[in-house]
Amino acid sequence: MKKFITVILAVIFTSSMALAAVTVRYHNGDSKDYEWEAVCHGSHYKVKFSHSTTSSTTIQGSSPCTVKTPAGDVVLKGGENIDIKNGKITVK
Repeated sequence: MKKFITVILAVIFTSSMALAAVTVRYHNGDSKDYEWEAVCHGSHYKVKFSHSTTSSTTIQGSSPCTVKTPAGDVVLKGGENIDIKNGKITVK
């Protein structure tokens, strides 16, 4: 019984860690790389978007995350498709 409870707790812990990330698909139409701060439940992270690229990026914090850009803050929950043009994030 003790072994069973240990296995269940390990599975719950592992699955909760897998959910502690926000992944978004993006297209950066600018010829410039961007690195902005993201705040997820009070924790601060850096998120990078490569120039002239369509890709995905993952922020290692819990959802929702607020990405702070010079053009304004954007809240991401995960699974969004975003466009970056002229330094501004637009959620599709």
